[in-house]
Amino acid sequence: MALPDLDELIAEVDRTCATAHRPGGQEQPDWLALLTTAAGLAGRLQSLADDLVEDYVEHCRMHGCSWTDIGAALGVTRQAVQQRFHAPHKRYGPETMSDALRAAMAHVKQAAVAHRNNYIGTEHLLWGLTVEENSATRLLESAGVSPRDVHRGVGERLTLGASQAAERIAWTPYSRKAIALAEARSEQNGSAVIDCDDLLLGLAQVGRGVAATVLTEAGFAPAADVPAAAPPQP
Repeated sequence: MALPDLDELIAEVDRTCATAHRPGGQEQPDWLALLTTAAGLAGRLQSLADDLVEDYVEHCRMHGCSWTDIGAALGVTRQAVQQRFHAPHKRYGPETMSDALRAAMAHVKQAAVAHRNNYIGTEHLLWGLTVEENSATRLLESAGVSPRDVHRGVGERLTLGASQAAERIAWTPYSRKAIALAEARSEQNGSAVIDCDDLLLGLAQVGRGVAATVLTEAGFAPAADVPAAAPPQP
């Protein structure tokens, strides 16, 4: 994968800055506006880079690497890497999920294992949510989006890896953000458990990752305050 070089990034800033060029054909562009746009782009790139490193740090810890070894790999001290990455991520056990979401999570892990992926990405979560009918598929249908099309679209983006791990698979930063958003929504709705529609909205609200891309392409872009999906009719 070729990374963008400086010229490409400068061209992107120039292209996306709405006030880069002053009206009337004046020669001098709005340099402060360009600087603001460049800083925003740099921030997004740094956030993406941080997420990438964090994901691999978690895998190293999960597979027994010491903080000393991780620090050495990153060129920093053990203390520095612990301060940056040691905050434990909240774990979501079965007791925090509805019956339907637990069933979906079984499909999520099956998708990761079948594709030999050593991580749970947003694509696996969306794939698992759309295997069977649940509050997530009903929410998609209420928005005029076909769950079957979403399932097919995300399935086309699942790639075959080389991992043999099947028992302990780390969640990516975007996946963790999605379920944290889902938990917050379930609490706002007065529920003691996270349901499928909560996680679907969490994936959409993260705004990045395969799932967000598939949902956007399908036309699903709900507001944060979308009400809970109606239960199925008897």
